[in-house]
Amino acid sequence: MSTPTLERTPAIAVRGLEKSYKDLQVLRGVDFEVEPGSIFALLGSNGAGKTTAIKILSTLLKADGGSAGVNGFDVTAQPADVRESISLTGQFAAVDELLSGRENLILVARLRHQKNPARIADDLLARFSLTEAGGRKVGTYSGGMRRRLDIAMSLIGEPPIVFLDEPTTGLDPQARIEVWEAVKGLARRGTTVLLTTQYLDEAEQLADRIAILHEGRIIANGTLAELKALLPPATVEYVEKQPTLEDVFLAIVGGKEQS
Repeated sequence: MSTPTLERTPAIAVRGLEKSYKDLQVLRGVDFEVEPGSIFALLGSNGAGKTTAIKILSTLLKADGGSAGVNGFDVTAQPADVRESISLTGQFAAVDELLSGRENLILVARLRHQKNPARIADDLLARFSLTEAGGRKVGTYSGGMRRRLDIAMSLIGEPPIVFLDEPTTGLDPQARIEVWEAVKGLARRGTTVLLTTQYLDEAEQLADRIAILHEGRIIANGTLAELKALLPPATVEYVEKQPTLEDVFLAIVGGKEQS
């Protein structure tokens, strides 16, 4: 007699999600799932619908159709439970530049009614390599430091799911690498991360799975290896050239007619 396999409940489950603004269809039946403890990248160009999807999943916007579940809760029927399960970091760091990094963290911990806000602040400063800068005003921080502090603030209360909406927009290459390391650290600790990005290298560096959102639809979804397998075999000349995610993206998007 075989032992039954236990199915793992997705941390995020999206089915047939639709959203329009008057005559503009932004989401046209979006489907995807995110496994617990993984990094899932929603990849697409500007206007593809990435931020709209994040807003629906974080209960900031109502969908016109379809369904979405976050941490086992329905975003429409159980919005309060969803909000307790998540943290959302937008495209721009939401930090108070007049306060120090440590003061920002303590303030948020107090607002979230956490015990021992000072200890929480010190632990997060250490975790994100900001201890030495903790006493300085955030206005003196580099872009990468602000972004890391912003992500640290979003983790107060230990939400199981974190949404990162284009977390490295406007950052220089070194700052982007700093943020990437911070995001990888979240997954290593078991946090589920859904990030949106228009940077192909970012999705390639971070994500366990990548969904390409184009004109409001998911046109590909898989691991990096699975997406690369969608392309024809590499041409063997002197050196076999392996496809990049950019090759995959351009091949798939280029093959989709404008509707």
